[in-house]
Amino acid sequence: MIHDKDYIIRIVKQFSEFLSKMILGGESGGDEIELQRVFDTNMNDTFKMNFETLSAKSTEEIVQMINEKEKSHHIPYFELLGNLFYFKNKETPNPDFAEKAKVFYEHYLQTSGIFSLPIVSRIGELKKG
Repeated sequence: MIHDKDYIIRIVKQFSEFLSKMILGGESGGDEIELQRVFDTNMNDTFKMNFETLSAKSTEEIVQMINEKEKSHHIPYFELLGNLFYFKNKETPNPDFAEKAKVFYEHYLQTSGIFSLPIVSRIGELKKG
């Protein structure tokens, strides 16, 4: 059971790192089809649904999904969700994605107690945008 929990967190963190690289580096230099495959695989492994299904849920529904998970998993999930919606908003500007990114980043900062200048900057950017 502990092994399963470690595996889940590892998947969440790897997906978050993948998105961070995409955000920071704008890594579109790779094969777009391959990047989309990696994204889709990570979505399925992490959330058991595609992005369209997840994004159709309200912020409250998504927060409830995370709150039902083990408490130690909340921080990486909120960071991942912030990165996910931030990335998708950068890719295709959408007020709903921007608002969800902001909310999840704020949950991350509040839950973790960590001050992250990159995340605070992204929240500021989202509020302006």
